[in-house]
Amino acid sequence: MPSSTPQRTRIKICGLTREADVYAAVAAGVDAIGFVLYAASPRAVTPARAAELARLLPPFVTPVLLCVNHSVADAVAALAMVPGALAQFHGDETPTHCLDVARQSGRSFIRAARIEDGPKDADFDLLEYAQHYSEAQALLLDAHVAGYGGGGKVFNWSQLPPNVDAHLVLSGGLDSANVGDGIALLRPRCRTLAIDVSSGVEADAPGGGTLKGIKDPAKIHQFVAAVRAADHRLAGKH
Repeated sequence: MPSSTPQRTRIKICGLTREADVYAAVAAGVDAIGFVLYAASPRAVTPARAAELARLLPPFVTPVLLCVNHSVADAVAALAMVPGALAQFHGDETPTHCLDVARQSGRSFIRAARIEDGPKDADFDLLEYAQHYSEAQALLLDAHVAGYGGGGKVFNWSQLPPNVDAHLVLSGGLDSANVGDGIALLRPRCRTLAIDVSSGVEADAPGGGTLKGIKDPAKIHQFVAAVRAADHRLAGKH
């Protein structure tokens, strides 16, 4: 059941492609770094490149490999290249598929749940989903968009159940301006809450939007500061 104990929100920054961004994220104090192995993503890296970047991580910062409909063999092989990495499944992977990868690799996994925006999706039940993927270390909540791998869109957080017996990771369209609201709303609804950000800390593109896969150190630090401020506010309430 959800905990009333004050917690430190864990932070993962996903979609890193450069050494400089790994260093910036580590310097800001994040807990995990995500590498996208989905070839169709503009933030994609190969398993070999993910391994190179992961070697820059100090102890206690966890690498995470984002997989989309990889075969069990390919996912296990990628995990073998990155010591200590977790798998994050963002495709159509079944519970059995996820467990096969976890057992063969000896690694834990995170399962993404793609949440429809607007009216409650009658075909999706997060509580049932959590039961199906009860072996997952956490469920990552992201907005349902065309394709896979996350689209940087915010979904309606208030439509989530009031109690979810799982560790949750909030994702989708987060930035330093809205992450505090997400933490305040969702933390009471789950065991523990973590945060996953990608486009919200990317460098601005000259013509608008962001440079996908290129992070902005200032935005990373602002985002981490916003998360810590939200933690401080919630701790004060306790």
